[in-house]
Amino acid sequence: MIREDAFDAIIFDLDGTLIDTAPDMVAVLFGMLADDGRDALPYDMARSYVSNGSAGLIHLGFPDVSEAEHERLRLEFLDRYEQSVCVHSTLFAGLEDLLDQFDDHGLPWGVVTNKPARMTDPLLAALGLSSRVACQISGDTIPERKPHPAPLLLACERTGVTPAKSVYVGDAARDIEAGQAAGMFTVAAAYGYITDDDDAADWNADLIAGDVQELTTLLRKGVNLGAS
Repeated sequence: MIREDAFDAIIFDLDGTLIDTAPDMVAVLFGMLADDGRDALPYDMARSYVSNGSAGLIHLGFPDVSEAEHERLRLEFLDRYEQSVCVHSTLFAGLEDLLDQFDDHGLPWGVVTNKPARMTDPLLAALGLSSRVACQISGDTIPERKPHPAPLLLACERTGVTPAKSVYVGDAARDIEAGQAAGMFTVAAAYGYITDDDDAADWNADLIAGDVQELTTLLRKGVNLGAS
């Protein structure tokens, strides 16, 4: 368990951890499938692939295309998604109150995502989060991406908190790998976008949060805000 007052900063992955972006990302994929004359996939299946980004979604929807065509479709996906990055995307229910508490107590929190900045920036702005984050590291902020620890180390540097006093929360194995390599405490968001053949218990995170309420309780304890 997290001991009280153990941490001075909380860093979140974006898709599937802090923000429910699946409605908009899956809508783009379904639009592309329809335009290509392909049948729609089960929504829950597509949703579970969102943390794998554009490449994962294109692989799911177009598994039979060549590598070159896959890349063309991936770039098309990004162009389409950029035009509808925050139509139905929202913070996961319960996290707004948690972030308000962090802000009220002057506790820095931020985002490290593999999502390109041209999607991350307008998404956070649309949800009123841009001015609140202590750090905002996108997939192209530096050459390295998760599971490399460099983005998380940069986040800690910009936040002004050592990795050992920081928590990273993510819904993919690469998030936990990156956090551990950076020397951070890691929490697996098991409520996120996880495919049927994956299991958060296999990621070796320090803790697993089965839902947002459990995550909120863990993080409040870790920064000594109580569990209420």
